[in-house]
Amino acid sequence: MPSTTAAKLARLAKEAKSCTRCPLYRNATQTVFGEGPGGAEIMLVGEQPGDQEDLAGHPFVGPAGKLLDRAMAEAGLDRKKAYLTNAVKHFKNEPRGKKRLHKRPNRYEVEVCRVWLQKELELVRPRLVLALGVTAAVALAGRPVVLSRERGKVLEFAGGQRGMVTAHPSSILRVPDQAARHAAFAALVKDLKAAVKQAAA
Repeated sequence: MPSTTAAKLARLAKEAKSCTRCPLYRNATQTVFGEGPGGAEIMLVGEQPGDQEDLAGHPFVGPAGKLLDRAMAEAGLDRKKAYLTNAVKHFKNEPRGKKRLHKRPNRYEVEVCRVWLQKELELVRPRLVLALGVTAAVALAGRPVVLSRERGKVLEFAGGQRGMVTAHPSSILRVPDQAARHAAFAALVKDLKAAVKQAAA
């Protein structure tokens, strides 16, 4: 019942707007909740919203999101049919002059924010969850995850959820060498294709 699920997700997002469970809300503009259809077969989970996501109030709309859009298009995954969210719903940053520098959320912040991710998983009930980066993978698996070792495999996340792990698109943007960046992008496309195949299986 996608419409009922959509209504429940909208209520959950509204509830999350006033979240003060950890101190991250103090430096953030707003809560950035997940977006996508209630009956999505694939859920993509990143680390946290970035600067542009924090200002816009939508996940994956900044440079990393644009790169992810390109990779999803190449993999044949329609963004409108996937559910995109983050393990942490507030932008963790350190103000530096006019800029706000991204800071990785710590274990406590990820743990406290897991309540929202858990509810999203329960409502969307995706056939497969793709963790983008180590922070998301650890939040979903509930254990340490070595990306290079577990990438490309179908894993069982905490709660029996079928999942896979890949690199976060922001890590590709940081690769200085163009050839290596192309290779990293191709690897992300390959993982997205594998996720699509597994979700359909």
